[in-house]
Amino acid sequence: MTALSVHDDDIFRPVFHYSAKNTWLNDPNGLVHHEGIYHVYYQNNPFGSVWGNMSWGHATSTDLLHWDEQPVAILCDAEEDIFSGSIVIDEYNTSGLGDGQTAPLVAIYTSAYKDSSVRRGTQAQSLAWSSDGGYTWTKYQGNPVLDRNSADFRDPKVFRYNGLSGSYWVMVAVEANEHKVVIYSSENLRDWHYLSSFGPANATGGVWECPDLFPLPLDGDEGQTKWVLTLNLNPAGPNGGSGGQYFVGHFNGVAFTSETTVTQGISKRADLDAYQWLDWGRDYYAAVSFNNAPDGRRLMVGWMNNWQYGAAIPTWPWRSPMSLVREMSLVTDQGRPRLAQRAADEYLAHNPESVDTWPGLAIAEGIHHLGAGVAVGIIEVTFTPDSAEEFGLIIRGNGSDGTRIGIRPLENRLITDRTRSGDTEFHDAFASVDTAPIRPASDGSYTLTVFIDRCSVEVFAQNGQVTMTGLIFPEPDNTDISLYSEGGSATASCLKVTRLAELPAHVTEPMLLRG
Repeated sequence: MTALSVHDDDIFRPVFHYSAKNTWLNDPNGLVHHEGIYHVYYQNNPFGSVWGNMSWGHATSTDLLHWDEQPVAILCDAEEDIFSGSIVIDEYNTSGLGDGQTAPLVAIYTSAYKDSSVRRGTQAQSLAWSSDGGYTWTKYQGNPVLDRNSADFRDPKVFRYNGLSGSYWVMVAVEANEHKVVIYSSENLRDWHYLSSFGPANATGGVWECPDLFPLPLDGDEGQTKWVLTLNLNPAGPNGGSGGQYFVGHFNGVAFTSETTVTQGISKRADLDAYQWLDWGRDYYAAVSFNNAPDGRRLMVGWMNNWQYGAAIPTWPWRSPMSLVREMSLVTDQGRPRLAQRAADEYLAHNPESVDTWPGLAIAEGIHHLGAGVAVGIIEVTFTPDSAEEFGLIIRGNGSDGTRIGIRPLENRLITDRTRSGDTEFHDAFASVDTAPIRPASDGSYTLTVFIDRCSVEVFAQNGQVTMTGLIFPEPDNTDISLYSEGGSATASCLKVTRLAELPAHVTEPMLLRG
């Protein structure tokens, strides 16, 4: 459950991000919209606040703002852990798993076999189905349905393909250590046939996990639809640890071909900057999109944490939130297709507690306190650099400390500096200055939309073409906002601060375990 009133002993519980009531979570799984309800399943340890006993947790929402935690959906057992996967609505009962009256929801997940199994040490793809809208699940007796006799074959994303090659189910999964996406097809979700593979390509410094493949119109033109392949990488993200990259290209129902693969450059930093990353921060991983989202929206959610320090973050008894739900679009940037992301409109539609605006602020060199008092809210600002070498915001501050979100115009870098963000000592990899390449708009300006929650900051820069996500753990009273400039002056031509009230608390029954 999330959207709770925050208690004194739970100061980092997020307000508009999902977090489990009292357990560990990581990768989002099985995202699906069905009969007016958004379902988020996720990797979950039902018995503790560190990774283990992997099962599918479950939460539901009608508006992406208020989330109710449901009983565990698919529970691990003595022979298998339930690793990542996806859910489809089998509208025509192609699987034969339905009752003939209600279209079943079918989960395709990775069985990670334990030592007690005859398949010990391997990973294969299995099915479970639900006839009650995704609340109770039955494992298919013929599992696994796809086995490559591999130790690292996992994370199936399944969708219905309708194109020139026909109409059938498509699965994209990974051979994680081979940096390879493998693509299969099926008529019935039970019998799978190999089609093709993609990779290695671009970033390969860690295992590939949690792929997704979906179409998006370029610049809103349905006649110029391209396909986007997303992949998550651990470690060797753009600023260390976990990260996610993407490719844009074509899918003909059999094979994916990329038009954005980068030939290796002359330095690691040059390569990282040239690759296309879902997010440049340290805390956005395993992102996948919803199946069947209404109105053709492509909505994506990531795990807001990093495997470097995920089990050490100072939250209790819950550990790890999900990111905001993001809406994805595809735009042309310097002649190249590029993802643009924005927080789902539902967040902006939430009734604010208060709004302050400043039409124009000259920022002389130094730190200038606005004292806006924002623990949970949204900041929208447009900067022009003037003579400054660096300028930006300090959020969740107390006069000297806080999280810096800045621009270095001479370096063309966006930065997030959390070295003085509050509690940073729980792990030696946490205190960081993360950077991303950024270019000014044609008029020389930089526009940022910053979402602040009790333990996180998500930055959407230049209309969402660059995003940075990071966890922060400030003192609860550190809520000031400041503007700063170094090496000269800058201007905030427009600044808007929206404070968000805590969402109404939800009341749920105690969590029950059921398979």
